[in-house]
Amino acid sequence: MPLPVENLYEHIPTDIPKELFQTLAEKKGVRIERIVSGGHVTPLGEWYDQGWDEWVLLVSGGATLLFGDSSAPLILKPGDHVMIPASCRHRVEQTDPLQKTIWLAVHFGGDTGE
Repeated sequence: MPLPVENLYEHIPTDIPKELFQTLAEKKGVRIERIVSGGHVTPLGEWYDQGWDEWVLLVSGGATLLFGDSSAPLILKPGDHVMIPASCRHRVEQTDPLQKTIWLAVHFGGDTGE
């Protein structure tokens, strides 16, 4: 029996009023997620502060991350990836408003939020 094949670039709605989070796979404390942004940012004054590690790969588009312990923004282009340790305050300062920004995130260690 052939295994189902899915494509990271397919089934993305044209209009996404808020960031799209889709779990692609999960098992035993690991969750793999596709995130699609269309000019979205973390609301002003809000920060992510997760109880698990997160490795993110920017697949397409562009983004700028800001970390609570650093004044310098981290500018990501396709192919860039970063490990965000648990309890590391961070926020999305910018995503490309002209094209969809696609992220691949792997959440692991601790409670992965699911």
